[in-house]
Amino acid sequence: MQSSKPPLFQSGIPSFDVILGGGIPERQALIVTGTPGCGKTVLCSQVAFQAAARGIPVVVATVTSEPHDKLMGALSSFDFFQPDVLGEKLFVISAYSALKRGPKEARDLLLQTVRERGAALLFIDGLRSIRDLWQDESRLREFLYELGIGLAAINCVGMFTTEYPLEKLMSLPEATTVDGIVSLSIQAQGSRRVRRVEVVKLRGREHLHGEHVMAINKTGVEFVPRLESTPLDFKDEPPTLKRKGFGLPELDALMQGGLPELSTTMLAGSMGIGKTLLATHFVADGARQGEPGLFVSFFDSPAMLMARAQRVGLDVSALHGGGMLTLHHVPPIEIEADVLVQEILRKVDALGVKRLVLDGLTDLELSILDPARRRTFLASLAMRLRMRGVTSVFTREVPKVVGTELDFSDAPVAILGENLLLLRYVELHGQMHRILSVLKMRDSKYASDLREFQINDSGVKVLAPLRSAAGLLTGQARPIGTSVGGSGE
Repeated sequence: MQSSKPPLFQSGIPSFDVILGGGIPERQALIVTGTPGCGKTVLCSQVAFQAAARGIPVVVATVTSEPHDKLMGALSSFDFFQPDVLGEKLFVISAYSALKRGPKEARDLLLQTVRERGAALLFIDGLRSIRDLWQDESRLREFLYELGIGLAAINCVGMFTTEYPLEKLMSLPEATTVDGIVSLSIQAQGSRRVRRVEVVKLRGREHLHGEHVMAINKTGVEFVPRLESTPLDFKDEPPTLKRKGFGLPELDALMQGGLPELSTTMLAGSMGIGKTLLATHFVADGARQGEPGLFVSFFDSPAMLMARAQRVGLDVSALHGGGMLTLHHVPPIEIEADVLVQEILRKVDALGVKRLVLDGLTDLELSILDPARRRTFLASLAMRLRMRGVTSVFTREVPKVVGTELDFSDAPVAILGENLLLLRYVELHGQMHRILSVLKMRDSKYASDLREFQINDSGVKVLAPLRSAAGLLTGQARPIGTSVGGSGE
């Protein structure tokens, strides 16, 4: 039995096709709507030029009295603009005079031009101008309805822009006359303004729902689908019994050899306590064993990270230079989580990464601008890393150096905590001590001993279990013996 889904017209923008569910259904007409400046003309023009570059004839119709070279001049700064296709595969006409005469004359002009050129795409820029010109909803409805029928009969896709917010468009006849609606918007997020795209309607085709990130740059329009909205090729497999260690024997022994393979771990601790150093040990140990590692840092450049590791006896420069360890710095600029994670997953795929560290989970969390998304976003990220065969560690700062507030259960990052390692400072007898504890390892055995650890020029040393004080996890210990800490055994 043949599929009932219509064939698809490829837009030439892969990320747009993903959001559309594969492409634009052939013989359908879409409205791209949004307020001025949101990118409607750029998007549709990019689709038109990409089609023409593939040898597909396209007709672009303007509906105002402005000269064509003004539109082409505005588009010429984009990479997709190819002047050599103009007049060969991409034909620009003015429908203004025909529109002034009436709907029938305008429809006949457009359909005749499409037939003569053998066009598979008709782009009309500015339906609102037609509405303003006619001041008659019944004429506009008739025009769109009969134009849609005519385009379908000659197997041509229609893309029309109009300058309305989505809520306004949905109350107009245009919304019910066309087959699909794509909404572009510019939204305020604090002091920022962000671009979004949403496929509101697409007849006979499943598509990605909700809003997605949109960007306009030199290449044209790009989209980044919401991470949690894209399908997962999930395989229900039992966990492996393999462990991924830190290369620190005393620490690895607490976890029966290391972190469970393919798990996600939250390494939480106070500022400056050693989270980054332990995470560096984790990826370095994997790289030495032939497992490519990726270290993503919001704080340190690669040179800074290698220098800090070198000062405590951990040389990662050879691993970095040899390609087994990639250090990726995310500079302190405004960036959205979907864009960042897309880049990270691309690197994971390209490099065959098996161990990942993201140093600065709070920064990733804050880059998810909609707080309601944070739990599902991070859950989706964890699942995608697991499916790629990656064992991952995320560091997170505990706000207070000492104190009793240690509840992560309500935080969106808790979803990443299959395993939880806590590093804390302890004040006792007027001195600060570092302690660590494995608080949680899902479906795995581990030692729950509290351990003091030291960081000095010779590296990281995990000491014997602490037996001489109570209240250590709060950072405010009460002595129950004569000493704190133990000697390494």
